[in-house]
Amino acid sequence: MISNSSSKAKAHILVVPYPAQGHVNTLLQLTHELVKQYGIRVTFVNTDFTHNQVMKSWGHNIETIRMVSIPDGLEDGESRNLLGKLTESLNRVVPKKLEMVIREINERESDDKISCVVADGSMGMALLVAEKMGIQRAAVWPASAASLALCFTIPKLLHQGIIDSDGTPREDKTIHLSPNMPTMSTKHFFWAQMGYDDDDLNTQRIILNLMLSNTKALEVTDWVICNSALELEPSSFAFSPKMLPIGPLLASKNNHAGNLAASFWPEDSTCLNWLDQQENNSVIYIVFGSFTIFDLTQLQELALGLELSNKPFLWVIRRYINNGPNQAFLKEFEERLPSHGKIVGWAPQQQVLSHPSIACFLSHCGWNSTIEGVTNGVPFLCWPYFADQFLNETYICDVWKVGLRLNKNNNGIISQMEIRDKIKQVLHDEGFKERALEMKERVINSVKEGGSSNKNLEKFVDWIIKSKN
Repeated sequence: MISNSSSKAKAHILVVPYPAQGHVNTLLQLTHELVKQYGIRVTFVNTDFTHNQVMKSWGHNIETIRMVSIPDGLEDGESRNLLGKLTESLNRVVPKKLEMVIREINERESDDKISCVVADGSMGMALLVAEKMGIQRAAVWPASAASLALCFTIPKLLHQGIIDSDGTPREDKTIHLSPNMPTMSTKHFFWAQMGYDDDDLNTQRIILNLMLSNTKALEVTDWVICNSALELEPSSFAFSPKMLPIGPLLASKNNHAGNLAASFWPEDSTCLNWLDQQENNSVIYIVFGSFTIFDLTQLQELALGLELSNKPFLWVIRRYINNGPNQAFLKEFEERLPSHGKIVGWAPQQQVLSHPSIACFLSHCGWNSTIEGVTNGVPFLCWPYFADQFLNETYICDVWKVGLRLNKNNNGIISQMEIRDKIKQVLHDEGFKERALEMKERVINSVKEGGSSNKNLEKFVDWIIKSKN
């Protein structure tokens, strides 16, 4: 293992995440590892909006990291969930502002200049700024290696006519990027699952072009590291040798304490006391990430399905789900189940998933949540909503076999009976728990000294140190 020598403190890197919670969390976990384990100096650049959210909820944990911020180009009060508008604004504003930050640091600290830019793979413009300024650069892909492999394949999909110039699939079919990789449905290509603007097709076109430009930017990087493990995705890493796994980052000895989640919302820690009162391996944990939206009918079916399961549950419901007609229903539902279940606005997820009372994770299957569930050996019930979540569901259900799908009925609703029956099935089939625990052991071993991810991280750190010279 590389020793934490004084020479490492001389390496100064600039880290640039995409302004979304899952992306920020992943790059903060990497940053914490580089600072605590290897003594590397880090300046972490968020957008102003994200910076304010992180500092309110997480500022006490980041004394060793220099946090700075730049504008995202949107006005106060504008929604950052309008991905098309946010993407165009970031592309317009970030490059110039980021170059200014680097120049100011380098002029002020002539003996401690930025020697390397480590940017989120969705922030290709940051990599191009580094190239323009003659600075070494590396990319971090916070999602699965399979999702990045799909991004690399977009030009081929366009050439073969599988998608049109807007990214819309020409037919509903399944494809294999390579024989041993998980199947992918064209209807679930994630750039076609991003529409939050009034003009969904325009948003889709913007996101597709962003992915094309980002993959071109990745070609000018020295490294593309991925928050995954070879044991999780061997075929995907074989598909693109440029990608190297260094994760799961949260499973490392420095990060596994569960205190490195930069939540954008206040966490309700009372749920941990409630979990202490439940039997081991008994609680269903339900959370759907930062974007999922429910109408009243689907919300009612989910609530009633949980009630029918007759199992204790911890349900995370964000503020903007719990409004209007949803609010009245949820208030009545919560009053009816004072001990059977608990509803909170946001939870300390890593601590929840590591709690011995948790039996199952009903999840939207975002990659961070997927990794957190796998690292804690928890079986899944899968409820993907958009983007790469359907691909992650395929891993969970078909490849790793640690969970089950929740299927919609003819009306596009996941019914209360489907929810009840799948909860019963995943809890009564001990094979799910056994496979989840086996997967947990493999991925934790990957980040231990001598493991595949640990070796890659050591090589990456060596490169960072040499970039100073």
